[in-house]
Amino acid sequence: MANRVGGTPRPVDHRGAKLTRLLFDTTFLIDVERTGGEIDEAFDNDDDVAIAAITIAELRVGVELSKGRTRVIRSAFLDDVLATIPVVDYDVSVAEAHAQLLVTVRRQGRPRGAHDLVIAATALASQRTVLTADRTAFVEFPGVAFRHQR
Repeated sequence: MANRVGGTPRPVDHRGAKLTRLLFDTTFLIDVERTGGEIDEAFDNDDDVAIAAITIAELRVGVELSKGRTRVIRSAFLDDVLATIPVVDYDVSVAEAHAQLLVTVRRQGRPRGAHDLVIAATALASQRTVLTADRTAFVEFPGVAFRHQR
C-alpha cells in the first residue's frame, strides 16, 4: 500500500498503471468491522488509501458508547485502522474545500451531515475517491468522486 496523503501526484506502480487513491468513509469501515473483516482485506495492495481525521472521532464514539465484548472488538478495530491507514488532517486546503461545499449545500437548500461534509472536503482537497457504504451521503457534492461498496 502506498502511504501518500494530501495533494501529491497519483503514484504509478511498476506496470505504469495509475493507483486508486481512496478515502474510506466511516460507514465503509463500520461495515468491515461488523462483518469481522480485516482492514487490509478491504483494499488492494496497490491502492493508496487514507481516512479523514473526522473518521477517527466517529469510530471513537462507537467505542466509547459500547460495552463489554463489543467495546473490546471496536477498540481493537480502531487500533488496527490507526496502525494501518494514513490519516489526512483537517488543514487549510481541507478547510477551503469544506467552505466551498458548505456554500453549495446552503445554496441548494439541502442540509447535509457535518461529518459527511468534512469527509467530502477531505476527499476533494486530497484528490481521492470516497469509498462508502452509504448510497446517498456523497451525492451532489461537486467535484467529489465516490464509490459505493458493501
